[in-house]
Amino acid sequence: MADAKVIPFDPFDDDRARGGAPRAGRRRAPGAADPAEAGNVPAARDGRSRRPVRPVAVPGQTSGAAPVPATEAGPDTGSGAAGWERKLAGGLAFLRRRVTGEYEVDEFGYDKELTDQVLMSLLRPLYDKYFRVEVKGIENIPAEGGALVVANHSGTLPLDGLMLQVAVHDRHPAGRHLRLLAADLVFMLPVVNELARKAGHTLACAEDAERLLERGEVVGVMPEGFKGIGKPFGERYKLQRFGRGGFVSTALRAGVPIVPCSIVGAEEIYPMIGNAKTLARVLGLPYFPVTPTFPLLGPLGAVPLPTKWTIQFGEPIPTDGYPAEAAEDPMLMFNLTDQVREQIQHTLYKLLVQRRSVFF
Repeated sequence: MADAKVIPFDPFDDDRARGGAPRAGRRRAPGAADPAEAGNVPAARDGRSRRPVRPVAVPGQTSGAAPVPATEAGPDTGSGAAGWERKLAGGLAFLRRRVTGEYEVDEFGYDKELTDQVLMSLLRPLYDKYFRVEVKGIENIPAEGGALVVANHSGTLPLDGLMLQVAVHDRHPAGRHLRLLAADLVFMLPVVNELARKAGHTLACAEDAERLLERGEVVGVMPEGFKGIGKPFGERYKLQRFGRGGFVSTALRAGVPIVPCSIVGAEEIYPMIGNAKTLARVLGLPYFPVTPTFPLLGPLGAVPLPTKWTIQFGEPIPTDGYPAEAAEDPMLMFNLTDQVREQIQHTLYKLLVQRRSVFF
């Protein structure tokens, strides 16, 4: 996978080049033959080879009934040998595809199978058990077609983006995937770069965002950037500047709705009471946080506090009724940007009034 080109972070500057993205298509391990071409395994309609599935006996099934294939038996709703055998067969099939290279990524490096089966499974305990995220207004994200989700950003580390991705994936009736636009720093870090690409994130630039939206994807952006995630604890839940409204022009060009999103709970996971600016410059970071537990307690201080989160998606703001030249109108972009910002801020205040406690 090619390295992303490093650019200064401003999510939607049209004149900036975007980072490199891997080529689309199926990956195959070097020297591995296509089973479908060997003549002994039938090829599926989607081009991926399939091997015959061993029938699995279902409890209660008579001997004369047709066996149920492991891959078509549906989700396991109970315990028993059949359920465990299905899980084992699915896990082994997944590992075989990873080893042989028989999996697909899109032109941005997004690996849907890995995200669904591995990355989401790793994030889900944090989402369900640790932060106990409550989601409201998920129906405001359309069931199909492109949409731009615009959210506040906070928490010292960008865990809010990851929890937002799980919320859309797990709570939306259509099981939609959120493609987040990330800062260039994300694609400079080893390991993090690869995982971000695999999870569907891409560099925050107007061209990539517009291409995803035109393909009918749900795209997420946090216009506050480092100004929001690295703000001191005393300024929690006060939105920072939303740049120059580049996300609005992108939505106008693609003709997709803008869905404001407010996240409460992330501000308190790492209460930032100081910023070691000199150390941050030495390390090449936008800030170096000082919290009540970090760096005093070392690695233990990096454990986030178990706050209670609420994510609310607001009423979508349509953009398809504007003419094509509207994306070049600075006054219209300013007004729409201010409308989105005010809606997010108002919802934040409302959620703060409604919550009983930071932790419950």
